[in-house]
Amino acid sequence: MCLDEMGPESAKSFPGQELVVGQQPTAAGASAANAAPVASSKPAGPRGRATQEVDYGRRGKGYIFGAFKPADGEALTAPYAGRTTANYVDFLARVEAWIAPDVERVYAIMDNLSAHRATDVLLFALAYPRWEFVFQPKYAPYLNLIEPWWKVLRSLALKGRRFETWVEVWQAVQEATAYWNAHRHPFIWGRRRRHYARRRPGIGLLPQVA
Repeated sequence: MCLDEMGPESAKSFPGQELVVGQQPTAAGASAANAAPVASSKPAGPRGRATQEVDYGRRGKGYIFGAFKPADGEALTAPYAGRTTANYVDFLARVEAWIAPDVERVYAIMDNLSAHRATDVLLFALAYPRWEFVFQPKYAPYLNLIEPWWKVLRSLALKGRRFETWVEVWQAVQEATAYWNAHRHPFIWGRRRRHYARRRPGIGLLPQVA
């Protein structure tokens, strides 16, 4: 079980990947309303860089707490106002109710945030003996497989959209989590293995001597 927090995320505009179609040049001296495009042999296509209006996102913010099971890819998310000890213990209680009761042992992988090592968190582990906390080494976030999954979640929920309130952000994350769980797949740690053509067995060719 991989645990982490995403954020802080604000209600703002998130850039997307749509192409910007450039307009054809107009004849010199023509007004904007009566401008006629100049004939060109090149078809209209993407031109220039995409621009985005400055959006500071001061319409609400918060954190997304997440639990991720790499074995089958199932995920759980919940919104919180801050990364406090009380919020983290509350989220652990949600995860405990989310995990099947027949699971005998839960290994929770997390970073070394102070809220993760608080006394209330240790008391939670005493109250639920099947939990065991595994703290990853410092400066090694890649050991927690929820980190690459955050990128997938941002792409599904936030990319290319504008949010007016924090409630809209959470609704988008909730819908994206449900979509992911419906199409989930296991996560495997490490780089993708590339396919290389298999060499044919035999003796290498000898260099030709003139």
